[in-house]
Amino acid sequence: MKLKFNTIIQLTLVVSLGLHACQEKKENSGKLLEEFDNPLNVAFGDPYILDDGNGKFYMYGTGAGAKDGFVVYASEDLKNWEKKGQVFYGNTVDSWSVANFWAPEVYKFDDRYYMFYSADWRVNPENDLENFKIGVAVANAPTGPFVDMKNEPLFDPGYPIIDANVYKDDDGKFYLYYSRACYKHPVDSEIADWAKSKGLFEEIEESWVYGVELNPDFSGVIGEPVLLLRPPVKMDDKQAEWESRSVTSGEVNRRWTEGSFTFKYDDKYYIMYSANHFGGEHYAVGYATGSSPLGPFEKAGNNPVIEKNTSQGGEVTGTGHNSVLFSSDRKEMYAVYHGRTQKTGHERLVFIDRMTIDETGKLEVHGPTTSQR
Repeated sequence: MKLKFNTIIQLTLVVSLGLHACQEKKENSGKLLEEFDNPLNVAFGDPYILDDGNGKFYMYGTGAGAKDGFVVYASEDLKNWEKKGQVFYGNTVDSWSVANFWAPEVYKFDDRYYMFYSADWRVNPENDLENFKIGVAVANAPTGPFVDMKNEPLFDPGYPIIDANVYKDDDGKFYLYYSRACYKHPVDSEIADWAKSKGLFEEIEESWVYGVELNPDFSGVIGEPVLLLRPPVKMDDKQAEWESRSVTSGEVNRRWTEGSFTFKYDDKYYIMYSANHFGGEHYAVGYATGSSPLGPFEKAGNNPVIEKNTSQGGEVTGTGHNSVLFSSDRKEMYAVYHGRTQKTGHERLVFIDRMTIDETGKLEVHGPTTSQR
């Protein structure tokens, strides 16, 4: 079945970084998109798109042939993408990072480009298998080269962290959102008790999403991180079924809450997040809402809003780690995420699907869709 979006947008699509006050000052650059063909021919995980404000877009993500770093793709229509090469290199003599370069997001401030990314920290006295931290690199162009602002992570909360996302509120304050990794983080819950009673797993590790105020010069954080999202403790929680599928299916002894993306819409703060194993079929996206950048956030009753469609006759699985695109008037919005199809197998490719928020604040993503090529 062939599914296409036929959309003529008179306003430049821009990435919703929560920087709408700045974005509204951008000049419109005309038509950008007439249709989507999913999946895009971009083999990325954790996709993130930057609008450079001049009719050009740049996509960053995990993989796509990058060696100890990240590559970038460029486009003028959000449909056809050209690989521009590697823009950041870690694991050098002078770098703090040594391996597992994941989930880059690039933001433009004052004509400079800042890349927030995850990687394993060279300083590892306990020889941990997962020693993830978040770094910040800067460049004078979206195609790099990006250079670390300092030879150490942004900060060290005392546990491994991944999936940085940055939001600037109306008052000019910056906030960093990240996920505490599952590693060495077993959590008591009814799901964990159930899994042990069934002989599936002795313990269940979890990842949790935190938020913290960010120094405006990106040199560090202000105050202590706040726990924002975690998997349900009770089995009768309405979120428990979909957020626990990797455990209940016997796939892996972990429950993830990761890949968060925060934005503001009609005076309400939305935080989207992914749950389940990023390498499996059950990876899916939900969201929560709150009245401030650091919550508290309440998960939505219509979660998940992006998930596999194979039970409905589709071919897409492993959908997750999304970002959001907005038109400059914020009337059009799209979810950008990765997924897999029966044809692509284990390889993650990028999808773009229409996203809406109705008058009640209910968020929906109208996908996953696919197009025959």
